[in-house]
Amino acid sequence: MTENIKVMISEEEVQKRIEELADQISKDYEGKSVHLICILKGSVFFSCDLAKRITVPVTIDFMSVSSYGNELVSSGRVRIVKDLDESIQDKDVLIIEDIIDSGRTLAYLVELLSARSPRSLNICTLLDKPERRVTDVKVKYVGFEIPDEFVVGYGLDYQQNLRNLPYIGVI
Repeated sequence: MTENIKVMISEEEVQKRIEELADQISKDYEGKSVHLICILKGSVFFSCDLAKRITVPVTIDFMSVSSYGNELVSSGRVRIVKDLDESIQDKDVLIIEDIIDSGRTLAYLVELLSARSPRSLNICTLLDKPERRVTDVKVKYVGFEIPDEFVVGYGLDYQQNLRNLPYIGVI
Protein backbone atom coordinates (compact mmCIF):
# COMPACT_ATOMS: atom_id res chain seq x y z
CA MET A 1 0.00 0.00 0.00
CA THR A 2 2.87 2.43 0.74
CA GLU A 3 4.30 2.11 -2.78
CA ASN A 4 1.65 4.56 -4.06
CA ILE A 5 2.38 7.22 -1.44
CA LYS A 6 4.38 10.32 -2.38
CA VAL A 7 6.32 11.98 0.45
CA MET A 8 5.04 15.51 1.04
CA ILE A 9 6.94 16.32 4.26
CA SER A 10 9.91 14.17 5.28
CA GLU A 11 10.44 12.74 8.74
CA GLU A 12 13.36 15.13 9.24
CA GLU A 13 11.26 18.17 8.28
CA VAL A 14 8.47 17.07 10.64
CA GLN A 15 10.86 16.66 13.59
CA LYS A 16 12.61 19.98 12.92
CA ARG A 17 9.30 21.84 12.81
CA ILE A 18 8.09 20.18 16.02
CA GLU A 19 11.26 21.38 17.75
CA GLU A 20 10.56 24.93 16.53
CA LEU A 21 6.93 24.78 17.71
CA ALA A 22 8.00 23.44 21.12
CA ASP A 23 10.51 26.28 21.48
CA GLN A 24 7.83 28.88 20.71
CA ILE A 25 5.28 27.25 23.05
CA SER A 26 7.90 27.06 25.82
CA LYS A 27 8.62 30.80 25.41
CA ASP A 28 4.94 31.74 25.29
CA TYR A 29 4.09 29.74 28.42
CA GLU A 30 7.25 30.63 30.36
CA GLY A 31 6.50 30.70 34.10
CA LYS A 32 3.29 28.72 33.60
CA SER A 33 2.31 25.15 32.95
CA VAL A 34 0.41 24.10 29.86
CA HIS A 35 -2.35 21.50 29.70
CA LEU A 36 -2.30 19.70 26.36
CA ILE A 37 -5.47 18.19 24.97
CA CYS A 38 -4.49 15.56 22.43
CA ILE A 39 -7.25 14.98 19.89
CA LEU A 40 -7.27 11.24 19.24
CA LYS A 41 -6.35 9.34 17.27
CA GLY A 42 -4.54 11.36 14.66
CA SER A 43 -2.61 13.78 16.85
CA VAL A 44 -1.13 11.22 19.26
CA PHE A 45 2.27 11.01 17.48
CA PHE A 46 2.48 14.80 17.20
CA SER A 47 1.33 15.38 20.80
CA CYS A 48 3.90 12.99 22.25
CA ASP A 49 6.81 14.37 20.25
CA LEU A 50 5.77 17.95 21.01
CA ALA A 51 5.26 17.34 24.75
CA LYS A 52 8.74 15.80 25.06
CA ARG A 53 10.28 19.01 23.70
CA ILE A 54 8.27 21.61 25.63
CA THR A 55 10.38 22.87 28.53
CA VAL A 56 7.61 24.24 30.81
CA PRO A 57 5.56 21.85 32.97
CA VAL A 58 3.10 19.85 30.85
CA THR A 59 -0.03 17.92 31.74
CA ILE A 60 -1.99 16.01 29.13
CA ASP A 61 -5.48 14.71 28.56
CA PHE A 62 -7.17 13.09 25.60
CA MET A 63 -10.33 13.68 23.66
CA SER A 64 -11.71 11.75 20.71
CA VAL A 65 -14.08 13.31 18.22
CA SER A 66 -15.28 12.13 14.85
CA SER A 67 -16.53 13.89 11.76
CA TYR A 68 -15.10 11.56 9.11
CA GLY A 69 -15.89 7.95 10.00
CA ASN A 70 -14.21 5.93 7.24
CA GLU A 71 -14.73 8.55 4.55
CA LEU A 72 -12.27 10.85 2.76
CA VAL A 73 -14.49 13.90 3.34
CA SER A 74 -15.89 15.25 6.61
CA SER A 75 -19.58 14.63 7.23
CA GLY A 76 -19.89 18.05 8.89
CA ARG A 77 -21.33 16.50 12.06
CA VAL A 78 -19.04 16.33 15.10
CA ARG A 79 -19.49 13.54 17.60
CA ILE A 80 -17.59 13.25 20.91
CA VAL A 81 -16.36 9.68 21.23
CA LYS A 82 -14.24 10.25 24.38
CA ASP A 83 -14.43 13.31 26.61
CA LEU A 84 -11.72 14.68 28.90
CA ASP A 85 -10.91 12.90 32.16
CA GLU A 86 -10.05 16.09 34.09
CA SER A 87 -11.45 19.57 34.51
CA ILE A 88 -9.74 22.33 32.53
CA GLN A 89 -11.09 25.14 34.69
CA ASP A 90 -8.42 27.81 35.31
CA LYS A 91 -5.80 25.96 33.22
CA ASP A 92 -3.81 27.23 30.26
CA VAL A 93 -5.05 24.79 27.63
CA LEU A 94 -3.52 23.97 24.27
CA ILE A 95 -5.56 21.80 21.90
CA ILE A 96 -3.22 19.60 19.84
CA GLU A 97 -4.62 18.63 16.45
CA ASP A 98 -3.10 16.68 13.58
CA ILE A 99 -4.80 18.57 10.74
CA ILE A 100 -7.30 21.39 10.31
CA ASP A 101 -9.45 21.01 7.25
CA SER A 102 -12.91 22.64 7.21
CA GLY A 103 -12.46 23.99 10.75
CA ARG A 104 -15.87 22.69 11.85
CA THR A 105 -14.53 20.18 14.37
CA LEU A 106 -12.20 22.68 16.01
CA ALA A 107 -14.80 25.44 16.08
CA TYR A 108 -17.11 23.01 17.87
CA LEU A 109 -14.35 21.98 20.31
CA VAL A 110 -13.34 25.57 21.06
CA GLU A 111 -16.95 26.47 21.87
CA LEU A 112 -17.39 23.34 24.02
CA LEU A 113 -14.09 23.75 25.90
CA SER A 114 -14.42 27.52 26.35
CA ALA A 115 -17.62 26.88 28.32
CA ARG A 116 -15.50 24.88 30.80
CA SER A 117 -13.67 28.06 31.91
CA PRO A 118 -10.01 27.49 31.06
CA ARG A 119 -7.65 30.40 31.87
CA SER A 120 -6.60 30.39 28.22
CA LEU A 121 -7.39 28.21 25.22
CA ASN A 122 -5.21 28.01 22.12
CA ILE A 123 -4.75 25.63 19.20
CA CYS A 124 -1.66 23.95 17.82
CA THR A 125 -1.89 21.91 14.63
CA LEU A 126 0.71 20.00 12.70
CA LEU A 127 -1.02 20.58 9.35
CA ASP A 128 -3.33 23.31 8.12
CA LYS A 129 -5.38 23.28 4.90
CA PRO A 130 -6.66 26.86 4.67
CA GLU A 131 -8.16 26.25 1.19
CA ARG A 132 -10.73 23.94 2.79
CA ARG A 133 -11.76 26.24 5.63
CA VAL A 134 -15.50 26.86 5.93
CA THR A 135 -15.44 27.96 9.58
CA ASP A 136 -13.08 30.58 10.94
CA VAL A 137 -10.75 29.12 13.57
CA LYS A 138 -7.94 31.04 15.26
CA VAL A 139 -4.86 28.80 15.27
CA LYS A 140 -1.89 30.04 17.29
CA TYR A 141 0.68 27.41 16.24
CA VAL A 142 0.85 25.86 12.77
CA GLY A 143 3.43 23.28 11.76
CA PHE A 144 2.88 23.28 8.01
CA GLU A 145 0.36 24.84 5.65
CA ILE A 146 -0.46 22.28 2.96
CA PRO A 147 -2.54 22.18 -0.23
CA ASP A 148 -5.89 20.43 -0.45
CA GLU A 149 -4.68 16.85 -0.79
CA PHE A 150 -5.54 13.74 1.24
CA VAL A 151 -2.54 13.06 3.48
CA VAL A 152 -1.49 10.10 5.60
CA GLY A 153 1.31 9.23 7.96
CA TYR A 154 2.58 10.55 11.26
CA GLY A 155 -0.78 9.81 12.87
CA LEU A 156 -3.01 10.59 9.89
CA ASP A 157 -4.83 7.61 8.48
CA TYR A 158 -6.86 6.20 5.66
CA GLN A 159 -9.41 3.77 7.12
CA GLN A 160 -7.21 3.35 10.22
CA ASN A 161 -4.15 2.41 8.15
CA LEU A 162 -0.86 4.23 7.44
CA ARG A 163 -0.74 6.19 10.73
CA ASN A 164 2.68 4.72 11.52
CA LEU A 165 4.49 6.22 8.54
CA PRO A 166 7.23 8.51 9.93
CA TYR A 167 6.52 11.19 7.29
CA ILE A 168 3.49 12.98 5.79
CA GLY A 169 2.55 11.46 2.46
CA VAL A 170 -0.08 11.91 -0.24
CA ILE A 171 -2.08 8.94 -1.48
